[in-house]
Amino acid sequence: MKLAIINGPNLNLLGQREPEIYGNESFESYLNKLIARFSAHDIDYFQSNSEGELIDIIQKVGFEVDGIVINPAGYSHMSVSIADAMAAVPAPVVEVHISNIYARESFRQKSITGKNAKAVITGAGLQGYSLAIEFLTNQEG
Repeated sequence: MKLAIINGPNLNLLGQREPEIYGNESFESYLNKLIARFSAHDIDYFQSNSEGELIDIIQKVGFEVDGIVINPAGYSHMSVSIADAMAAVPAPVVEVHISNIYARESFRQKSITGKNAKAVITGAGLQGYSLAIEFLTNQEG
C-alpha cells in the first residue's frame, strides 16, 4: 500500500514548539518509527506552511496513493480550499490532530476539512498517525 502523510503549518517545529501540547519528539524522529513499524507500506512525507503547497500536494498524491494521512493544523479550522482538495481526490483521507481540538480554544473546536475525511483522529498525540495508517490499511479490499 502506498500512503502519503501530509503535515500543515508549524508541524515542522514539533519537539520544539509548545511541548506541553505537542510533546518533545520531532516529527522526523516519529516518522522513522512509523516507516519501521509499517515497513510493508510505501510511506511518503510532505510538510508545508503554505496553504497553496498543501493543496498542490493533495491534488498530486491524491491520484497516486492508496491513502492520505493529513494534519492540516490551523488550516483545518479555516481552509475551504484544502477541504475542497481533499474532496476532489479519490484517495481516502484520514485527518489527524495531535492535541484534542475539542479541549482547546473555541476557534479550534471545528474542523471544516474533517467533513471530507473518511475518519478524524484527535487527541491521541503522535500515535494518531499510527492509528490513521492502521485504519487505512484495514480499509483495503
